[in-house]
Amino acid sequence: MATVIVTVGLAFIGYLTTYLNGLRLAQRQARLTRVNQQLSDFYGPLFALMEANSRTYDTFSEKYARPDGRDPFRHDTPPTEHELAEWRIWATTVFIPNIQAMRDVVVTKADLLIEEEMPQALLQLCAHVSGYEITAARWAQGNYEQHVSLISFPGRELREYIRDRFTWLKSEQARLLGHNRAAPGNR
Repeated sequence: MATVIVTVGLAFIGYLTTYLNGLRLAQRQARLTRVNQQLSDFYGPLFALMEANSRTYDTFSEKYARPDGRDPFRHDTPPTEHELAEWRIWATTVFIPNIQAMRDVVVTKADLLIEEEMPQALLQLCAHVSGYEITAARWAQGNYEQHVSLISFPGRELREYIRDRFTWLKSEQARLLGHNRAAPGNR
């Protein structure tokens, strides 16, 4: 009889251990799926768009830099008509579509945020885009009085926010996958 009780007890402990291990693995897999989705659908696209926009803006700033190195919009001397015309081309071709794509990611994929509330930098981005859409609509009507959004771009804050979250999620992804070594290119 004691042998039967021990056998049943060991079988129950084995079953419980298998069940708990399966539950732990399922939770880990669910967490990995969530992290992968946050990276592929939210933070990854935001990171890529932000970097592309920043690098393109740096190129514009270098191309139209004043002798002291500052760009025409951060200078005491106002931009020339030629610089403003070039700005409108760069803005309508690259900058506005990029920030609209960023806003669209924020608006359509907000469920993938790490935080429970919408971060201020993302709200400021959305408002900035709306401001540029008004400016671009005026340009389309031939009104060139305004050349920037009335709402400032949260550049530094947004860049830090996106980079921090992207980097953290990549680390979390590596941890969940069991990667303990530095990835190629990070050594």
